[in-house]
Amino acid sequence: MTYVLHRTLNSALPTVVAGEGNFLIDSSGRRYLDACGGAAVSCLGHDNPSIRAALKAQLDGVAFAHTSFFTNGPAEELAEFLIRRAPEGTGEGRVMYLGSGSEAMEAALKLARQYHLERGETSRTRVIARMPSYHGNTLGALATGGHKTRRAAFQPLLMDVDHIDAPYEYRLREGDEDEESFALRMANLLDDRIRQLGPDTVMAFVAEPVIGASLGTQPAPAGYFKRIREICDRHGVLFIADEVMCGMGRTGSLFALEQEGISADITTMAKGLGAGYQPIAAVMAAEKVVTAIETGSGRLWNGHTYMSHAIATAGALAVQKVIEDDGLLENVRIMGEKLRAALQGTFGQHPHVGDIRGRGLFWTVELVENKDTKTPFPADRNLAGRIQRQALDRGVMTYPAQGCADGTLGDHVLLAPSYTSTHEEIDLIVATLADAVTAVLEN
Repeated sequence: MTYVLHRTLNSALPTVVAGEGNFLIDSSGRRYLDACGGAAVSCLGHDNPSIRAALKAQLDGVAFAHTSFFTNGPAEELAEFLIRRAPEGTGEGRVMYLGSGSEAMEAALKLARQYHLERGETSRTRVIARMPSYHGNTLGALATGGHKTRRAAFQPLLMDVDHIDAPYEYRLREGDEDEESFALRMANLLDDRIRQLGPDTVMAFVAEPVIGASLGTQPAPAGYFKRIREICDRHGVLFIADEVMCGMGRTGSLFALEQEGISADITTMAKGLGAGYQPIAAVMAAEKVVTAIETGSGRLWNGHTYMSHAIATAGALAVQKVIEDDGLLENVRIMGEKLRAALQGTFGQHPHVGDIRGRGLFWTVELVENKDTKTPFPADRNLAGRIQRQALDRGVMTYPAQGCADGTLGDHVLLAPSYTSTHEEIDLIVATLADAVTAVLEN
């Protein structure tokens, strides 16, 4: 009997009792290699001694003091750490802390609205995002996301957000298009939509630099985000980069947007920020956003009780120092290339694998019923979920998702292993996934 309102009410979950490196251990002693970080969260495994020590040390000092009265050392140091390493163009920005990626997106939207109001542009209320996408589970974040199935039950409660197609190369790139032409065509959808709505009504464009769960680790074609930046600047629209899942080293650089050669006006981050050791998320505002508020009302209009929580920020600061001091971004790039090659070698010619995509240690295998026509499997077969269960039975955790093709159809399995992954662990992940796929398709 459980009194916890679990995600699924009619099945029992094993009880986790310990972590050892990149493995989790349940109460029966079974070990599971975490090949997805839960949901791209546990980027340093589950028992890092430096992070545990930092959390304990902060607890011996002070755990919580409300931010209307005090700041604290870890919050200040972490903010400086992030700003000093942010993409060029961020300038002397500032960081606010929250408890989850969903909260961060809510705060980012409010911050964008405040920016325009501080500048007297009261008509800017519209948000444009992409389809498919996922930006969180609170109502504002869910409305911003463009995932049909996740939105369906709550549609009557959601604010009106406009969506354009994401650059989903596997299904949307035309046969005669080169990468540059595809990037330009997809980016120009934003320009078209802004003009259609009226530039003076649009406050922000929201996009993940590498699309996470909704589309399965889809990077943008080269040049896409440079064009997006040009369009936003031309029309006075803020660019909000959602790096909750793809940022903080997951794709091989601290900020995913670094690799696109641009900066965002507002950036959300979470998962890899604290690596699961404490709940934490953050919103980073570029200098131009900060300046508008500083020279206007001088006050942030959006506050949360647990902002700048001392233990959470101390843990996240320790996480970021481990990533930097241990050179783990280089390991992400090395092991990411090994993962890419292993997936291509194992699944590249598979009759039911339509696409393999990703960057860094953030990769996806998309499964199709017919490879020639790219026809997805029927949604009710829950292929991705069944593959997850088969892999878990073999001791490896993967992240399944559906809906990449049209919001309902389209099965894919996402991998996001730890930044400390070894060659042997990558081999085990791919081999186990191959066995799981075979077991499900044969059945």
